[in-house]
Amino acid sequence: MCGIIGYIGDKQVLPILIDGLRRLEYRGYDSAGVAVVRDGTIELRRSAGKLARLEEAIAGNPLDGEYGIGHTRWATHGRPTEENAHPHRDCTGRIVVVHNGIIENYLDLKQQLQKEGHVFVTETDTEIVAHLVEREMKDDGLENAVRRALLYMRGLFALVLMSADDPKKIVTVRNGPPIVVGLGDNEFFVASDIPAILSHTRDVVFMGDEEMAVITTSGVEFTDYSGRAVSKKSTRISWDPVMAEKAGFKHFMLKEIFEQPMAVKETVLGRASMETGKVFLHEIDIPDQVLRNVERVVILACGTSWHSGLVGKFLIESLARLPVDVDYGSEYRYRDPIVSENTLAIVITQSGETADTLAALREAKRKGARSMAICNVVGSMATRETEGTVLTHAGPEIGVASTKAFTSQLVALHLLAIYLGQIRGTLSTADAKPHLEALTQLPLLLEQTLKCEPITEEIAKRFYQRSDFLYLGRGINYPIALEGALKLKEISYIHAEGYPAGEMKHGPIALIDEQMPVVTIAPHDHVFEKMIGNIQEAKARGGAVIALTTEGHNGIHSLLDPAHDFLITVPESHPLLTPVLMVVPLQLLAYHIAVRRGCDVDQPRNLAKSVTVE
Repeated sequence: MCGIIGYIGDKQVLPILIDGLRRLEYRGYDSAGVAVVRDGTIELRRSAGKLARLEEAIAGNPLDGEYGIGHTRWATHGRPTEENAHPHRDCTGRIVVVHNGIIENYLDLKQQLQKEGHVFVTETDTEIVAHLVEREMKDDGLENAVRRALLYMRGLFALVLMSADDPKKIVTVRNGPPIVVGLGDNEFFVASDIPAILSHTRDVVFMGDEEMAVITTSGVEFTDYSGRAVSKKSTRISWDPVMAEKAGFKHFMLKEIFEQPMAVKETVLGRASMETGKVFLHEIDIPDQVLRNVERVVILACGTSWHSGLVGKFLIESLARLPVDVDYGSEYRYRDPIVSENTLAIVITQSGETADTLAALREAKRKGARSMAICNVVGSMATRETEGTVLTHAGPEIGVASTKAFTSQLVALHLLAIYLGQIRGTLSTADAKPHLEALTQLPLLLEQTLKCEPITEEIAKRFYQRSDFLYLGRGINYPIALEGALKLKEISYIHAEGYPAGEMKHGPIALIDEQMPVVTIAPHDHVFEKMIGNIQEAKARGGAVIALTTEGHNGIHSLLDPAHDFLITVPESHPLLTPVLMVVPLQLLAYHIAVRRGCDVDQPRNLAKSVTVE
């Protein structure tokens, strides 16, 4: 959620901090600030609102420094005001801290510190960290004061601190929310996410939980909380920094929608052999015999990734003939889930750092499950804590509303389903080849599907002022109805519901009237005639229908009134791949409705890209 950047090196620090914060804007935030050290003193500039407000504050009251830290805040404790913006200081003003996460026992600590004479000036939980470290500062360095302070703190948090009394040093701690350390040429960086530092270095170290990094001009030392050295390896990031720029598109989200053909191609590349009819997933470090013995799969995810997991259930059950449950990561650990050593837990997470999904993974592993991740970020916590990973190769996704990460997850799940089917003997080489051929053709079909953008703009122009939408789908496409509704809610703030179309008469039909657009997902498959019935039912109640179907089939066209309804067609594909194509018009529709409503598409209100605290 909150964005963190820090720099120590020979370059001017302020441009690096501001640039890093700008590259972290996608995470969602309501205030921003920087702190720099110069000539033994710390100077701060903070502001509520967008980063431009901070830049105005700096222009009106310039500052410069030798090294420093910056922060974009997503409010949890305290209002989004300049006073509550990070960085926060201790009583002396010589210690500063930025923070992502929650200090759960901050009220008790605050009361204790106030009794000791500490004066607080904010409503945040973060401020207590600065005062704890102030209390613990001795002559043995900032890092040791932080270690002692950590003994009193409960919660999930990432911290970055500086002290004017321990110069040319940045200390960072991870316990939950992600922290990466960038290794440059005589310069070092710390950030909450890779894009913040990618224009400066591609060599990063992903910190683990309960780890500390002490960064000085001469290098980085990694330890655990007690001070024992921790051996860490750097990871070379293959993403081109240009991939994180808008490249001429008005918004990151639109750029990422149009990057889906390439993201899908990269996810399939090198994994599907048409010659042998096999799938190769070398990152899965689980013996074949273990996978043959799997009796049940549980998919753990949140939000859009949960929707991809619902599609994955259809894929794995169809191709590998394994029963699959799909659980919300945020709910899974709060009951007593049934897990055995023959359970395979698959976590799906774009960032690899989603707090609820990681907690669910740990619960499944604690009960004996084998584990696997579908993830977009190599080296992230999910990839380190599971036995094997299927990387999605979507590249950096900056828009808060997930698009290319979602379609890449669907493709990764399809590859995994084929892989499991082949290992378990439920899918022969001959039977696998049509699936592999369809996957290799999918990028081209996506390119063709993107040509539907003009009609989605036209639909948006007609319906952008409506207050409610209903999305319906059946079979493997009902999760796409859920995803389409979620996209509209996320970025346009219009209420939308997604439903399995068979449930329409069990409640949602009561909502349909002349003001309710009904989006129907109706590829020409084995439930096509059932969807025709749903469309007729919506039409009979006055609902305007936005129908998605496959090209070459006119069964829907005759039902629609050109004055009120719309038809969007996508190329015909393998039935198990229709979700990948059907979601694209829904992404574009949500995007263009949000633009017409004047919404902040890339940074919708109240949302963050990676939910790294519960």
